[in-house]
Amino acid sequence: MENLDAPVAPGNVPEFSVSELSFALKREIETAFPRVRVRGEISQPSFPRSGHCYFRLKDENAVIDGVAWKGTIPRLGIKIEEGLEVIATGKLTTYAGSSRYQIIVERLELAGEGALLKLLEDRRKKLQAEGLFDPERKRALPFLPEVVGVVTSPSGAVIRDILHRLADRFPRHVLVWPVAVQGEKAAAEVVAAIAGFNRLEVGGKVPRPDVLIVARGGGSLEDLWAFNEEIVVRAAAASDIPLISAVGHETDTTLIDFASDRRAPTPSAAAEMAVPVRADLLTETLDYAKRLAGGMTRLLRESTMELAGLARGLGDPRRLIEERQQRLDVSGERLALATRQLVERHANALAAARLASPLRVIEAKQQLLIGEARALDGAMKRFKSDALQKYDRAFDRLEQFGDRLKRHSTDLLVHSQRQVDQAAKLLESYSFHSVLTRGFALVRDQDSQPVLAAAGTSTGQTISIEFADGRIGARVTEGAGGAPKPVTPPAPPRRREGGSGNQGSLL
Repeated sequence: MENLDAPVAPGNVPEFSVSELSFALKREIETAFPRVRVRGEISQPSFPRSGHCYFRLKDENAVIDGVAWKGTIPRLGIKIEEGLEVIATGKLTTYAGSSRYQIIVERLELAGEGALLKLLEDRRKKLQAEGLFDPERKRALPFLPEVVGVVTSPSGAVIRDILHRLADRFPRHVLVWPVAVQGEKAAAEVVAAIAGFNRLEVGGKVPRPDVLIVARGGGSLEDLWAFNEEIVVRAAAASDIPLISAVGHETDTTLIDFASDRRAPTPSAAAEMAVPVRADLLTETLDYAKRLAGGMTRLLRESTMELAGLARGLGDPRRLIEERQQRLDVSGERLALATRQLVERHANALAAARLASPLRVIEAKQQLLIGEARALDGAMKRFKSDALQKYDRAFDRLEQFGDRLKRHSTDLLVHSQRQVDQAAKLLESYSFHSVLTRGFALVRDQDSQPVLAAAGTSTGQTISIEFADGRIGARVTEGAGGAPKPVTPPAPPRRREGGSGNQGSLL
């Protein structure tokens, strides 16, 4: 019977320390699994200050730790997020500090189209909530851009389709910014191209595009994923230059389509949106030119007919001018004759308005008063005996009449003197001497008669010319014709009855 309490004899099993065993396991695992691809769902991601990322990959039955180093994270191409189903590529190792094994991740891929669509939808909702897809942000495309900027691969069929389509519709200057349209570098290069075109200065050495086209051919969701990246969408929304998105075929939709100003189903359609058809513009312009020429011709024809009608109603301008000239000549002659008649009429009125001498008027009144006094004296003598009182009243009245006569005589004298002064001023204003002071001259013949016309002179005749400051003699060297014609002087005005003095001719 075996004795269970007896000590066990040592065998050939080697003895390890904890550290030796941990490093041995580490070498075995790293040697057995130098590169693995693990599919699982990201859980509990953490980002400490070191910059590394620690997370867990899990499925319905197991969990494995994962590590992405700080320098590897920018090259992953996918942002590590909670609940994201991925395929992690890397090497398997252990962490001796906690006796756990883990995968050092070198690459991450979305596991299946469903995960991609979920990530795409979540990102779309996030950017839409920020307002990057609002219709108010979209700008109108220029009608005819001078420069078209194209962001695409330089070696694909896309750029050839765009250039061919632009050449067919309306040749424009095209700037191509070559980028990768697929892969890890695609998103960063597209962002750099959009920002680079926007940094170009207007009028600089490199012309600034008036419109941008971001184009790529068709492909799977993974192939087009660069145009769903958040940095690309934000760059398209921030572009100051109107941007046309032409990524994939008509059925393909990327997030840059929502942020761009216009979305084209194909790259060729983007070129059609960028420029109009030159032939159509020429045809439309020629049509406008024909319509303009026809309208101008019709307008000129109607204006010509209207002008001709107005001309018929207006009459001959020369005949109208000649009639006005004739009327002007007649009016001039009538004006000269009316002036002479006006002067003569005023002269006659002035001669007829001569005033009687105030002394003679006073003498006549005195004689009349003396006569009345004599008659009154005789009446008083005849009726003195029986009408003494009547005589006294009559005498008082006589004294009153005498006083009134003296006052009226003085007023009459002053009034008469004022009338004489006014008549003298009027006579002076009508006198020909005032005319001479304005630069005119009075011509007289040898008989001192006024010469009123050149026809009244003859060659060799002696005349005198009177100015305002004196008189000079002259001889006619060239007569108007024939012997001088006698000029009948105007008849002297009639004297008023009771007037005194003699007013001669004004001329």
